[in-house]
Amino acid sequence: MTPPAAPLRVCIDARLEDGEPGGVQQTLVGLASGLSALGGAEEYLFLAHEGAESWLGPHLGGGCRLLPVARGRPPRRRTGLRAALRRFDRNRRRLFLALAGRGLPPARLPASDGTAEASGAEVMHFATQSGFRTALPSVYVPHDLQHLHLPELFSPEELAWREGFYRPLCEQARAVVALSRWGKEDLVRSFGLPPEKVRVIGWAPVLTAYPEPDAAALAALRERHRLPAAFALYPAQTFPHKNHAGLLRALAALRGRGLEVPLVLAGRRNDHWPVIERELRRLGLGGQVRSLGYLPGADLHALYQLARLVVFPSRFEGFGMPVLEAFHAGTPLACSRATCLPDVAGGAALLFDPEDPADVARAVERLWNDEALRRELAARGRERVAGFSWERVARRYRALYRQVAGRPPGGEDAALLAEGP
Repeated sequence: MTPPAAPLRVCIDARLEDGEPGGVQQTLVGLASGLSALGGAEEYLFLAHEGAESWLGPHLGGGCRLLPVARGRPPRRRTGLRAALRRFDRNRRRLFLALAGRGLPPARLPASDGTAEASGAEVMHFATQSGFRTALPSVYVPHDLQHLHLPELFSPEELAWREGFYRPLCEQARAVVALSRWGKEDLVRSFGLPPEKVRVIGWAPVLTAYPEPDAAALAALRERHRLPAAFALYPAQTFPHKNHAGLLRALAALRGRGLEVPLVLAGRRNDHWPVIERELRRLGLGGQVRSLGYLPGADLHALYQLARLVVFPSRFEGFGMPVLEAFHAGTPLACSRATCLPDVAGGAALLFDPEDPADVARAVERLWNDEALRRELAARGRERVAGFSWERVARRYRALYRQVAGRPPGGEDAALLAEGP
């Protein structure tokens, strides 16, 4: 008699620092909560830096657990004449490549340190855009290929890193996951991947992983951050493609027409934040715009509900989590029509051209002033988001893990692996 197979074990790369990656971290929280809710014998090991117990641990249950790994030591800063000569030679080479119109050579994909393989995992899931070389069958989620469409927004080092990781990880993977149909078409067109290798599995609102805020929580958040009675919300880390500057120019145009819309920004302030600050000062919007920085998930949930509207002017998205978060919170949305966003919004948002501040201004003005439209879009958003859940996302990934591992499919796996948002 053939002994029963051991439970399928999957290793999921979650090596992130709390707060630093913003939306990517939140999607791991959502995936952890979804997989934790599944029945079955499968085991899910979240490869995470020591200390992830604080942000990821509370969302793990069922067949999920942490697989701690020590952080790599930061490179030691070498001093002395020999080190100075090395830095000079490296910088001279970069300058030569720039003058010749060539970028830096691609970064080198590192080899696995053996932790995932020693865990007994049959499948490696690279969920954070990064990864390593491994003989384990793998699933890779590149999120987006923004660097190929907007290379001017990336440093030479960032372009070299993406080129050195994205293509090799796509080639290594048994399956590549796109977050939208638009993203699949982009991967097939840009990287020449076989269409059958690319699956479409989107996300769901991560707000569902946090408690629903009550009246006391809403009042406490409003008082703690001294929020205005009515405001527009833009939740995004301050990456250049998030187009904060374009939104500020739209608000300045509205103020010139006599409409002052208070704006609250939520999201980590990274090294592009000083550019946004300069634009704030140039436009004289300092008293009209508040930046709260990175917020815990529960606070962000409450902030969505306090806002009169959410505005999302991004120039490029692989999915656009704030779209579904606004819908879940019942907050009307004015949204960019770039890349996949119209497909994700599904007719439940007021769309605009993110490259045209005048069009952004028209959308914000209309939604700010039209209460009936806000009610209508909020209702459409709730209906739209009802089809998205992390439990469904988790079931689709489980079906994909089984396929990649060569395990027998479950009864619903074929339907789950069909293309969809």
